[in-house]
Amino acid sequence: MEIGKLPNEVLQKIVLDNIKFKREEVLIHAGIGEDCAVLDFGEKGCIVSSDPITGATKNIGKLAVNISCNDIAASGGEPIGIVITMLIPPTATIKDIEEVMRDAGNEASRLNVEIIGGHTEVTDVVNKMVLVTTVIGSQEKSKIMGLGENIEPGDKVIMTKYVGIEGTSIMAHDLEDRLKGSISEELIEEAKSLTKFISVVKDGKIATDNGAKYMHDITEGGLLGAAWEAAIANNAGIVLYEDSIPILQSTKDISQYLGINYLKLISSGSMLIFASEEKSDDIIKGLEKENIKGTIIGEITEKKSIILKSREGDIDIKPPRSDEIYKVI
Repeated sequence: MEIGKLPNEVLQKIVLDNIKFKREEVLIHAGIGEDCAVLDFGEKGCIVSSDPITGATKNIGKLAVNISCNDIAASGGEPIGIVITMLIPPTATIKDIEEVMRDAGNEASRLNVEIIGGHTEVTDVVNKMVLVTTVIGSQEKSKIMGLGENIEPGDKVIMTKYVGIEGTSIMAHDLEDRLKGSISEELIEEAKSLTKFISVVKDGKIATDNGAKYMHDITEGGLLGAAWEAAIANNAGIVLYEDSIPILQSTKDISQYLGINYLKLISSGSMLIFASEEKSDDIIKGLEKENIKGTIIGEITEKKSIILKSREGDIDIKPPRSDEIYKVI
């Protein structure tokens, strides 16, 4: 099988279709394009999400905290507590473990999230450190994404920041020696610095407060994968305009050098947002006030197709496969 997330058709058939039992307290169930489950806790919903870090080898404590908190933010909620499971290879040192937990602790403090537990285990079933984080958040039920919003043709598709943020950062950190001599030192340093943009907690709060209808953080499968999943989750058609998609020069040059498609590159740090045309302006202005770039890159269509409009013509966006990062990491 390909490295990375299970293809969505396989996920549906062998995983989701085998989840037979449903409880009435669960407001949002497991499903393609759903970043989180939501439980009914009276006036508020309890939002839960879980994710692993498997592709990167550096900054994994920081990444692990952010990716699950980002999912909570994509549901319109506030992350409160995080549980970390750490699977440690026998080759790791005490210093390695301490560094990961120091990074995780610092990032959790920055995001106002408490590390409330987890599990640490040295095991020879892994050959590098693997972190799995589960984050619990909350929000008033009326503000949780996916509980009653009506996605309509003409709604705009907004993307925050830039395409390929996380993947670019991982490649710059883990493949720095390979890139040197072909990519300028300035662009390598720009790419490494992108870890500071990994969180979308602020993006999600701004979009929620300004009337977003749906959000999906852009992780494995990149922008095109996220767009496909978002369309399926909302039973909607989407058209994206390639020329409108914001990209940094470091992402473009590193991707071209390594032969990967940055539109299919893991991009934690970017949020995909659906909103009405009127609310889109409010969201972008709200983002700009916090120095966060927001760009309209497409819109919802009546026809249930998922299209990328490029200079070469219309391209059908297919279900996401293995992320481009695994071609080089």
